[in-house]
Formats: sequence, structure tokens, C-alpha cells
Amino acid sequence: MSPVRGVTLGQGGEEHAAADAAIGEHVGRRFEGKVAVVTGAGSGIGRGVALRLAREGAAVAALDVDVGSAEATAATATADGGTAVAYGCDVTSEPSVAETVAAVVGRFGPPAVVCNVAGIGGFFHTAEMPLERWQRILAVNLTGPFLVCRATLPHLLEHGGAIVNVASNTALMGQAYSAAYCASKGGLLLFSKALAAEYLGRGVRVNVVAPGGTDTPLLGTFGLPEGADPRQLTKIMTPMGFSTPAEIAASIAFLASDESSYTTGAVLSVDGGLTI
Repeated sequence: MSPVRGVTLGQGGEEHAAADAAIGEHVGRRFEGKVAVVTGAGSGIGRGVALRLAREGAAVAALDVDVGSAEATAATATADGGTAVAYGCDVTSEPSVAETVAAVVGRFGPPAVVCNVAGIGGFFHTAEMPLERWQRILAVNLTGPFLVCRATLPHLLEHGGAIVNVASNTALMGQAYSAAYCASKGGLLLFSKALAAEYLGRGVRVNVVAPGGTDTPLLGTFGLPEGADPRQLTKIMTPMGFSTPAEIAASIAFLASDESSYTTGAVLSVDGGLTI
């Protein structure tokens, strides 16, 4: 079992480097000649996925609402010998998603891999949660993947491909102060299963990765609300500590690859045993 890891809020360090080096020993070239669309590619898990797919030969469209962060990811992928281009995209905006997908197809051709990673969250007392914040979390975490899937599915249906949606262990278990986040990720899980059922046998696979605590900048936005019971946090901790983005990216890459050709509608929990 892995030792307990410290939390760096996505800043890396020796523990990240060691975990990432171990993962790096198993990198192949499973996406040679394929086009991949990755949302939330500017940081955290999305950045890890973009770098992993580019390292394995994909031409990666790195989408993020923060185009500067996406450009940094694309630059790192390119410096590592891969192919990646950044696109500023607001996944909650229908025109933004449609325009971005059209631009990606115009530059690289039709996507064969779509990874919906962009997400936001936060802890709130549900009785005090602003409606605007509830709506925003659902818009990014649930409506965003719908819009990206809807825009890319015509290409996937024509040429074949895989969708991997990133949910959370909170899609499988309740978590205090996280009603909106749980609702959005639970909805994303069943949205994914619905797509898998709808397109079963039509050349499009749809799967879900459900991470537990991952050491990303997003983690730093999850401060407990005033008066919250800190003991609730022990329910979402595991002796294996927090994963690194590269570890989650490895699981996403597997489900996106032809190695999982007989897998659709599956949920892969990568959460250090939280949902045992």
C-alpha cells in the first residue's frame, strides 16, 4: 500500500515526482494518429490527461476557460515531443463549445477521444447555499459534458471513438456540505451510462473515472464553511493519501484506448479504496 502523502494543492514535489515517474514507466503509443479533446486541460487532472495522451501520440486539443493555462499545458506537451494546441473554451456556453469543436476538426480532423475533465466545486451548508453557486457547479460539471458530448458525437459516430467522463467518488457516496457537487457528479455518472446504452454497438464507448482526493489546485477551493464539523472530512480520507493527476490520467488513458475495447458504461473508481 502506498504511504500517506502530503497535500501540496497541485504544486507537486518529491511525492508527485516519484508517483509520476512510476506511472511514466508504463507509457506506450496507444493514441498514435488519433485526435483527442480534453476539457479542463489547464490544470490538475485535465492537464495530466492532456500530457499523457500527447505523450502517447495523440494530437491533443487542450480546452480550458483559462486559455493561458491551456497554452502552458500545450507548450509542455510540445516540449516533451507531443502535439497539442490550446483552445479557450467555456464548456457552459453552447456557442463556445460548438465553435471550439469546429476549430479542432478544421485543424486536426475528427476527434476519436473525448475526455470531459473540467469541473468546479466547494463546500457549503446546503440551507445557505446561493442558487447562483448551485447553478454554476451543475453548469460546469454536468451541462458542460453534455454540450461537449453533443458537439463531438457526430464525429465519433462516423469514425468511432471513446468518451471518458470524470466524475468523483462523490457520485457513489454522500459527502457532507457537497450537495451540488454530489448532484452534478452523480448526474454525470448516469448521463454517461445513458450515452453508453444509447450508442452501444455503434462504435462509441462511454466510460467514467471516479477519482477520490486528488492533489490539484481545485482541492484548495474546498474550504469547509463556517461552523462545519471537521470530522466529516475523515470520511473522505484514505490511508493511501491523495493521488496525483498523472495517476488518474493513466486510468483515463486506459479507458480511452483500444485496450478497453470491450468496456462501455463502466465506472472505474480510482479513490484509494474509499468506496470499497
